Amino acid sequence: QVQLVESGGGLAQAGGSLRLSCAASERTFSRYVMGWFRQAPGKEREFVAAHSRVGGSTDYADSVKGRFTISRDNAENTVNLQMNNLKPEDTAVYYCAAAKRISITTTPALYEYWGQGTPVTVSS
Repeated sequence: QVQLVESGGGLAQAGGSLRLSCAASERTFSRYVMGWFRQAPGKEREFVAAHSRVGGSTDYADSVKGRFTISRDNAENTVNLQMNNLKPEDTAVYYCAAAKRISITTTPALYEYWGQGTPVTVSS
């Protein structure tokens, strides 16, 4: 069982930045693809970014490319999401997720473990 705990959410102004962090309890953290998803009020959960188990392979939703950066530290069992040039449409609850698989996936159903979420609000 992998436990994921997000932190770093909050309020930002449009054009500002926030950094989300996710700490994992699993000592075999490097065996998991890690992803960030978000869910805005009244909308379905959507993919934001994902990072491969090892190496530097990443994937991003088109809506955040060039603004968000996902990174991970397998020694510290953490994955981060640096969010720059925030827009009001980025407002959502952000979730960290883990998938025990080889390749990156953008499909929420393929992630076995989820954090409790951290809210991000971007004001215009």
